[in-house]
Amino acid sequence: MPGTRPREAPPDTVLLLGHGAGADHRAKLLAGLARALAQRGIAVARFDFPYRRAGKKLPDPMPRLEAAYEAAVAAVREKAPGARLFLGGKSMGSRVATHLAARGVACEGLVLLGYPLHPAGKKDKLRDAHLPQVPVPMLFLQGTRDELCDLDLLRPVLARCGDLARLHLVADGDHSLEVRRSSGRTNAEALAEVEEEVARFVTARP
Repeated sequence: MPGTRPREAPPDTVLLLGHGAGADHRAKLLAGLARALAQRGIAVARFDFPYRRAGKKLPDPMPRLEAAYEAAVAAVREKAPGARLFLGGKSMGSRVATHLAARGVACEGLVLLGYPLHPAGKKDKLRDAHLPQVPVPMLFLQGTRDELCDLDLLRPVLARCGDLARLHLVADGDHSLEVRRSSGRTNAEALAEVEEEVARFVTARP
């Protein structure tokens, strides 16, 4: 399992990230975030779901995705016992993490990068029923141009989650939180914004 962490000591905090449906652990957003957070003393672990390891493009059914993610959780806990563990991921990976947390897999919180609230063009098929059952803090990082997350539909969902849900919008960001040149800033600057929000979230103490 690829990981990025400070070299001088075992990690106090680990963020485990699953990838999106069409990518793997090397996705630009995940890799960039891992490098940046390592400089802040936050270890980031990434893994590939079984279908990607097998060279397939079509994602596995949710139960198999959950089982693979839970195995990654167990591996992290074995390598970093006692560390504060946060779960999350990009798109599909973030969705799987929410399912684990909703059914009781222990973690400190969830970092959700481009949560896929609905399939593209299918706003009537919301993936939200389990979210109010998540018992830990959730940080949703969503681009304002995300075709898989209508913000007008997301806000009522988060309201049902109460104080546990926090939303950070990346202005002009797409589903991968990337911005257009016309936005007046670079993707590196957008990533730095995401890094800052994630770092603040995972280092906060109750």
